[in-house]
Amino acid sequence: MSTDYLKKILTARVYDVAFETPLEFAPSLSARMDNRIMFKREDMQSVFSFKLRGAYNKIAHLTPAQLKRGVICASAGNHAQGVALSAKRVGCKAVIVMPTTTPPVKIDAVRAHGGENVEIVLFGDSYSDAAAYAAELEKKRKLTFVHPFDDPDVIAGQGTIGMEILRQHSAPIHAIFVAIGGGGLISGVAAYVKAIRPEIKIIGVQTVDSDAMARSLKAGKRVALTDVGLFSDGTAVKLVGEETFRLAKMYVDDIITVDTDAVCAAIKDVFQDTRSILEPAGALAVAGCKAYIERAKANKKPLKNETLVTIACGANMNFDRLRFVAERAEVGESREAVFAVTIPEERGSFRRFCELVGDRNVTEFNYRINDEQNAHIFVGVQVNGRAESGKIARNFEKHGFPTLDLTDDELAKMHIRHLVGGKSALAENELLYRFEFPERPGALTRFLNSMAPNWNISLFHYRNHGADYARILVGLQVPKKEMKAFREFLSTLGYQYWDESNNPVYQLFLGQKPN
Repeated sequence: MSTDYLKKILTARVYDVAFETPLEFAPSLSARMDNRIMFKREDMQSVFSFKLRGAYNKIAHLTPAQLKRGVICASAGNHAQGVALSAKRVGCKAVIVMPTTTPPVKIDAVRAHGGENVEIVLFGDSYSDAAAYAAELEKKRKLTFVHPFDDPDVIAGQGTIGMEILRQHSAPIHAIFVAIGGGGLISGVAAYVKAIRPEIKIIGVQTVDSDAMARSLKAGKRVALTDVGLFSDGTAVKLVGEETFRLAKMYVDDIITVDTDAVCAAIKDVFQDTRSILEPAGALAVAGCKAYIERAKANKKPLKNETLVTIACGANMNFDRLRFVAERAEVGESREAVFAVTIPEERGSFRRFCELVGDRNVTEFNYRINDEQNAHIFVGVQVNGRAESGKIARNFEKHGFPTLDLTDDELAKMHIRHLVGGKSALAENELLYRFEFPERPGALTRFLNSMAPNWNISLFHYRNHGADYARILVGLQVPKKEMKAFREFLSTLGYQYWDESNNPVYQLFLGQKPN
């Protein structure tokens, strides 16, 4: 099958709309990581992502009859823009089905690329809803569906990136890092590279909360995720494709998973070397490359002076999200550690604690008296690596200051640091839950209306970072006899949620352990 894909990639019709993007050396990141790291700049395409390659190759191979009837796709992002531009280029009609939650900036971009050739249909609250409706319209109107990843022509179009990389860098390459959503990009790149230079490792990168391909390869069959993380929306796919899974089994050497902080740090890394801003999915490969190097170091097999290629696959970033990226990049770079420290309410203890912090740069310091015996401090300090946070915590403990290392605690980083201020005697039997809400009109009202009227909201913290979703922290007082109804409420709400009632940082700064 590799020979078939090799031919399909070599004859792919992508250069009517795409161009051969540069393969750029990243001097600052390379120096820090002791390896030669290169960026394949797909963010420079006219639609600011690689997606137009596969979309156009698919549409360019349609028959005149199919083109006359038109094409359809379901997408809320880069694939929609690729299909719109491609349809305009060949002069066929395109129906783009997008969720009603799609931000206006993305809808406007699709309309701008497609012009009069594009019909935009808004349907449903999620991509799954939009895809199901697109399938209905496909049959009803006899349109041709342009799949975002699970189609040989789409895969071949994306595979031209691998062809360009090998042409642009004939010297040895240790590994190529590729973001994975549904698997179209890595399937195409891997099929070409393994056919020409099989010694090069192909390493996929996914976020820890959208790792459908990693789980599928481990299980030996496609695994559907119940929920996916929303930060890296370009790779938030619950089920990978049949063909992409088959190709990944054959050609992908490894998959690295990274968290949100690591992705934010990677966005900053690329900006420092290029002054360009990638979207989260676009920076995934860079985050995975860094994690791969750190893993090798931890396994006592350090990687040095190797050439590592990362595909910077997209830059459709909502500007308002940058405040979140900047906030979390320091932790992702292992440059900030966050702690909850208890100090005794006695003369001189505050000074003793500050002396232990020493000359480290303090990034955050929140203090509030708690009772006559103790006070709790929320403190962030700059560090030179993730391992240093543990050493600092142990030093605090050694000098009589009980410490929690919160560097990896999502509740602490997302909400508590903004809420440190004390407990309330009125918050008896409080439950604490984190939710991810879709950012659309009526979402909050829907949440409140679905609750029983006698469940009191005792705490509420809402944060929006310009994304398609927001993070919300809610304290609820639910009578014990209504816990069954409360659990039913959670199961039918349709939002992702996390029970944080027993999180130690909550106990320290805000709450009381439920009875």
